Amino acid sequence: MNSIQRALRGQVDVARVALRVCFGAVPLLAGLDKYFNLLADWPHYLSPLAVSLLPVSPSTAMHVIGVVEIAVGIAVFSQWTLIGSLVAAVWLVAIALNLIAAGFFDIAVRDLVLAVAAYTLACLTAQHAAAAAYAEQVPQRAERVAGARTAA
Repeated sequence: MNSIQRALRGQVDVARVALRVCFGAVPLLAGLDKYFNLLADWPHYLSPLAVSLLPVSPSTAMHVIGVVEIAVGIAVFSQWTLIGSLVAAVWLVAIALNLIAAGFFDIAVRDLVLAVAAYTLACLTAQHAAAAAYAEQVPQRAERVAGARTAA
């Protein structure tokens, strides 16, 4: 094992927490900004196709999108991290498709990479939960084995 591998061993949980903070805070803040347009002029990023399909104004659509993003951020920060991160991944792919239709290819690529990162958070969260469940079972199994040995 080389020195880089040794340095990074045990950092998986740090990476999971870092992704959780990012995918909790960013959707939450971006969702809130859909009401204030401080970070961006959000309706500007809707493709003409999306605008033509919307039953409401682009501004109203962004308010609805903001609610979804706030909910995703809260879910990622809560006990529903797995579901929230999967929704974030799908949501980011949908955003990227809209951006491609609008001609914002560079931003679409970024959002596709973020979708992969959100999926990675889901995978790390599932693995963390499985490891925690296994760790709970190990002492119970050890006690059963010890009890069986003393009974024999």
